[in-house]
Amino acid sequence: MNNVQQTGARKPVIIGKQRSYHEIVDYLDQHWSVAPDLSLERTRQLDKALDAASQKVPTILVAGTNGKSLTVHFTTRLLRAEGLKVGAFSAPHILMYNERISLNNETISNKSFTEVGNKVILAAEQLTLEANSSELLTVMALQFFKENNVDVAVMEAYRGGATDPVNIIPAKVATITRVTPPNVTVSEDNLEALITEMAGIVKRGTHITSGDQNKTTLQLMQTLTEKQGGFWAMPIRKLATLPYPFEQLHGRCAALAERIAQMFVEQQLYPNTTIIADSLLSKPKGSRGRPTLEKKRELEMNPRKTIEQFWKEEISLLPGKFQILDKEKPTILLDTASNIDAFKNFLLGIRLLHYQRPLKGLTIIVGAAHNALHSEEFLKQIRYFFKKTSGQILICAVDEVVPGVDEANMWNAEQVANDIKGMKVKARACKNFEEAFDLAKKSVDERHGLVAITGSHSVVNAYWKHKGIKKF
Repeated sequence: MNNVQQTGARKPVIIGKQRSYHEIVDYLDQHWSVAPDLSLERTRQLDKALDAASQKVPTILVAGTNGKSLTVHFTTRLLRAEGLKVGAFSAPHILMYNERISLNNETISNKSFTEVGNKVILAAEQLTLEANSSELLTVMALQFFKENNVDVAVMEAYRGGATDPVNIIPAKVATITRVTPPNVTVSEDNLEALITEMAGIVKRGTHITSGDQNKTTLQLMQTLTEKQGGFWAMPIRKLATLPYPFEQLHGRCAALAERIAQMFVEQQLYPNTTIIADSLLSKPKGSRGRPTLEKKRELEMNPRKTIEQFWKEEISLLPGKFQILDKEKPTILLDTASNIDAFKNFLLGIRLLHYQRPLKGLTIIVGAAHNALHSEEFLKQIRYFFKKTSGQILICAVDEVVPGVDEANMWNAEQVANDIKGMKVKARACKNFEEAFDLAKKSVDERHGLVAITGSHSVVNAYWKHKGIKKF
């Protein structure tokens, strides 16, 4: 039986069975089936038992339907450039649970993951809490960040906002990347409920902005923010100046990351400082008009790195989840586009690559969860794409599903392929990813062809496992 030892003024030490790394992974795999606690009471109890890390780690929360992990990635890199110690928590993973938790852009080690996993699981057992894996992982991340004294943690609200476990945190800064309905026929009431759920990350005093472009959506976000005691900042309009073709694909996520990182630095980290020396993000307050000759000479003698230079040098990919593998033969494009809006952006990416370097053969492999993509809008996008771009599409199911994603039931590959063929597009159903990938490689030019893989986290996971990669 687990028990708690208390020694003087020291924090409680929870004693019980110490699990190995693989035992913790097995435990997490099994506990996705536990129904999530939408009230967040389990997460609060667990956090409180472990010294309430949620109240002690300065945090930026990132919600939305698309672009969350990329925004977390960019924000982390920007804050690192400011010299801050930064923790990041994103979901889901592709190969290992460790991918969800990082410190200064370095994935948590197996040793640290095991130590913090044991601490959190034993605390849950002591409290007799049957916690969902999302709740456990959130508290694990908070504990890890607190123990490492991070200056800021950037955390993704993977499942909405108000009911996501990260929402036990009183965020200093927050953002909603964008809100897109699961299908194009969603009712106005249902869309409003989705926006309201995401805006639940706003607490009294939270500074929030958005990358959404819909005026009605933004107005509702602003109204909810002000009602909940938060501070609404102007939404993002520009694209960050990333190298081609990433400016068009990820420029808005990068610009949003720039805005929220700047908000944190100026309003939370150094709220009373006029000029922050050597800051990439902070702009001098109160300076208007042309700079003086003295100021010009100072800048010439001590040039500051600009945000434009940062973006030109920045890696514009999200390792594992979005990647262009140019050294592979043929070139491989990976994208975990699991909804219609993300799939549209994926097709745009292929067109932009084609403009940059004409492709000699294109095959798209799509594997998705049941009802995640298969819709009239999905078929419409494919028909439009292949009217202007030659190639074929292979539809497959995936044998092994990434834990923690809603992909347990894969689609019927034969049915989807037949629907696509009905639009005079070259399509074929494959029994698994291995068959699809083998056919795709043979169908395109080895040097100038492209095999694009998308539709779910699980199909991207299948690619890496096919390559024999066990971790990034």
